[in-house]
Amino acid sequence: MDPQPVAEDLLRRHAPQVLGALVRRYGHFDAAEDAVQEALLAAAVQWPTDGLPQNPRGWLIRVASRRLIDQLRAEEARRRREETAAALTPRDELLAPAPDEPTTPEPATAGPSVPAAGASRAPSEDDTLTLLFLCCHPALAPASQVALTLRAVGGLTTAEIARAYLVPEATLAQRISRAKKRIKDSGVPFRQPTGPERAGRLAAVLQVLYLVFNEGYTASSGDRLQRADLAAEAIRLTRAVHRLLPDDGEVAGLLALMLLTDARRPARTAPDGALVPLAEQDRSRWNGDAIAEGVALVTDALARHPLGPYQLQAAIAAVHDEAPSAESTDWPQILALYDVLARVAPGPMVTLNRAVALAMVHGPRAGLAVLEPLSGDARMADHHRLHAVRAHLLQLAGEREAAREAYRRAADGTLSLPEERYLRARAAALAPNRPGG
Repeated sequence: MDPQPVAEDLLRRHAPQVLGALVRRYGHFDAAEDAVQEALLAAAVQWPTDGLPQNPRGWLIRVASRRLIDQLRAEEARRRREETAAALTPRDELLAPAPDEPTTPEPATAGPSVPAAGASRAPSEDDTLTLLFLCCHPALAPASQVALTLRAVGGLTTAEIARAYLVPEATLAQRISRAKKRIKDSGVPFRQPTGPERAGRLAAVLQVLYLVFNEGYTASSGDRLQRADLAAEAIRLTRAVHRLLPDDGEVAGLLALMLLTDARRPARTAPDGALVPLAEQDRSRWNGDAIAEGVALVTDALARHPLGPYQLQAAIAAVHDEAPSAESTDWPQILALYDVLARVAPGPMVTLNRAVALAMVHGPRAGLAVLEPLSGDARMADHHRLHAVRAHLLQLAGEREAAREAYRRAADGTLSLPEERYLRARAAALAPNRPGG
């Protein structure tokens, strides 16, 4: 068996389901995640040599459960030893504890609860959705909700999440660690919230799903442009949320956005994995069924619900998808939608994308002027996408040398090999010894 698919596809797909099953059975979110990681490592070692088990998810849950139970029993044994030692300690030795020793005893309920053998049940349902809402608990700050969910549900590494969030990796690691502790301390049960509680967590849930999808549609690092498994998982989960909340316009908008964007996936890469830009894609390879479903969803959402950012982005994607060719794209309509989006949900990425639409309508100089403030934005100043868009607009403006340098900076900034190759090829095409140079 080729270990690569095991490590990158099967394990990634099952990891959030296994974590959800453990948290539902035992609680102890932090310890459960450690146990799942140990089970994944064991699978990555054993499966390529011993063969794939008949029920991979059941195998992972069984191994992770054993790891977790062992860990909980060890922790309980440690606590009992400490309590016994404390009980045997003369009273006068307890009167003046050292400054760095805890002065408040642990509550009786703080110890681990190890279920009796056979108490756990085989997973009969997908716990991923419940895990998703758990990670978006209101006890956590929005940024922590997103980071924890991307880690636990999306299966993204800390480095990948840090790049998606435009923050240092160390900051993200601390944020995730604190989030897991808050979940543990909150004692929140493993169940899906209902009513107002569910509505309060929905914004974070949708943001998480969108970030997972984006990482799947354009991987932030590695030798593959796309990670179809992540994008598919994000779409699957968003469909599940849509089934829960069929009358929520933003849920419908996000599902439409994902479908309309993912519809282009078959044409985004050449047979050798090279990036194919939107304007050069073979549109006959786009997924017509996904486009039809996405257009229907966003059309209905815009007609029946208050306007929201996901609906607007879906509407922009629909305009692209419905254009029979790149040349016939209705850029004035796209620019108008971006103008509304910039008012409803302003942000650096919206500014970046609006600059392209503005350039296509009013010329590259207009787009470049919009980009200027982003150079002073700490989140964007060194982001490779800013350099890539600037390079494209400089090329359209006829500034070949400046465009070439911007393409180089963009290539230096990305960790995606297909993106890097594409950007370096664009830079090379602008070399002075090339025709027209």
